[in-house]
Amino acid sequence: MGKASNEITTNSSILNDIRTIIEHGRQQAYAAAGQAAIVTYWNVGRRIVEEEQHGEIRAQYGSRLIKTLSEQLVPKYGSTFSKRNLDYFRQFYLCFNKLEIVNTCVHNLTWSHFRTIMQVADPKAREWYVKEASEQMWSVRTLRRNIGTQYYGRRMACIREGLTLPAPDIETDDPLEYIKSPVVAEFLGFRKDYKYDESQLEQALIDHLQQFIMELGRGFAFVDRQKHISTDTGDFYIDLVFYNIKLKRYVLFELKTHPLTHADVGQLDMYVRLYDDLVKDDSDNPTIGILLCTETDKVLAKYSVLNGSEQLFAAKYMAYMPTEEELRREIEQQKRFFLEQHGNEEMG
Repeated sequence: MGKASNEITTNSSILNDIRTIIEHGRQQAYAAAGQAAIVTYWNVGRRIVEEEQHGEIRAQYGSRLIKTLSEQLVPKYGSTFSKRNLDYFRQFYLCFNKLEIVNTCVHNLTWSHFRTIMQVADPKAREWYVKEASEQMWSVRTLRRNIGTQYYGRRMACIREGLTLPAPDIETDDPLEYIKSPVVAEFLGFRKDYKYDESQLEQALIDHLQQFIMELGRGFAFVDRQKHISTDTGDFYIDLVFYNIKLKRYVLFELKTHPLTHADVGQLDMYVRLYDDLVKDDSDNPTIGILLCTETDKVLAKYSVLNGSEQLFAAKYMAYMPTEEELRREIEQQKRFFLEQHGNEEMG
């Protein structure tokens, strides 16, 4: 009897397994409870809005209604139903008045996700952020950063003139859907006036690879740094190589700590041609090359091999978090640059 007891107490495998099962079960229970709470908040908000619509003076009636409801609900159900929170529930319903949107995305999102997205003014942007945050399983911190750096707005600005933005669930092979400019890289830790060289920039991007991939957008996977390609006449080293799963293309990045030059464009053009000829498989789409530089140039966009190219692009990076006005100005400037590159000078 004693021996059997000792064997059970010394067998940690079963104990660890059961602990894992319990923790997993608790996590599922917490997640389910959180999902149910979000749907509850939506329904509370819906009912408040429906009641408001019967009031003769909506603003005054709505304010009195929420205050009265809070006074009656808090004693029984707690501070979750305070006046402030009831206001949030009402706004939640007004922002997302289709329950299927909430039900579709709620399994990967928390109330904090929805609260954050509710601050976005554009209804189309709100819906896009909800779906993208759910599909990509963004943390609240990641979501806040993407909203703060106008992820949706920059994505829209990179679409060719005359093309409409496809729905998020529609696959596209248009590289402009996946190239953002400016690239906001405040995560590198460089001060606005800090001087650094290309090797320091490359190392900082590698050190913050997850944040860099998040900034690049959908489908990017890291492949190599200083990719060596040898030819009969010399050796070449490409700064960073990624593969975009959705585009089914290699994406080469050349890093520059100066404004775009004609020599930079020529170098990137050669690297893309080398990669297409010596590295990529027949099953891969043509390679894309992106120059990350401190400033783009509309003259080069119009008169270099960038013009009309479907494989060569230049994008500005900002190693600090710009103000909202700075970012808005840069988005418009980079949009003009892309349009110039593709032979369309009208903003539309």
